Amino acid sequence: MKTIVSERTDVLTKAAEAICTVIREKPDAVITMAAGRTMLPLWELLGERVREGSVSFRKVTFVQTAEFLNAPEEKTLRHMTEEKLLAGTDLAPERCFWLSEENVGDCDERIREAGGLDLAVLGLGDNAHIGFNEPATQYDTRCRVQKLTVRTREQYSWLFGSAGEAPEKACTMGIRTLVEAKKIIVLTLGEEKAKATFDMLYARDDGVVPAAFLQLPFDVTVYADMEAGAKL
Repeated sequence: MKTIVSERTDVLTKAAEAICTVIREKPDAVITMAAGRTMLPLWELLGERVREGSVSFRKVTFVQTAEFLNAPEEKTLRHMTEEKLLAGTDLAPERCFWLSEENVGDCDERIREAGGLDLAVLGLGDNAHIGFNEPATQYDTRCRVQKLTVRTREQYSWLFGSAGEAPEKACTMGIRTLVEAKKIIVLTLGEEKAKATFDMLYARDDGVVPAAFLQLPFDVTVYADMEAGAKL
């Protein structure tokens, strides 16, 4: 696992360039990207790259990493992704696979049929979840419905107003689904992610810290700003 710790602007720029490199080398790459506050500035940079003509997402197949169940449409992660990533780039809506309770069981097969994930771009939960794989998730998990912890629901209070308003369940790619990606990028920003960032790199890969399973794949790069990397 390679770790890059630098000023926020620098790590965002480096992460954006790493994503663009994958797409330039394979224009029809199969990609999953987590959604959330951490991803918003990254998506803005990707939009800039598309507008300046240095990269195109037109042939990319996009598979959603995770989605809340029973959330108002305007507060879904799909809505956020469509409004910020699709609207800002030339990613084709017809090449996007959105998770739902009805199709989550088909997600792994859809990925296999597409040739496997070329790139997974992940954020990091305050409790070191990736996707919505919460603490105690086992390595062999695949795409499924996951009950969310109180801590994760609290993390999304900014979107829903309070932990009590946040959905109790979500669809998510499993640990095994994510670690099988050919390349993995983790973006972690802010002092509230410092402990989770440390645990991701140094905790045992036994499921207590879900992100610690990212120690296993060959090609993983963590991009952390100075605050998130303060404990390293």
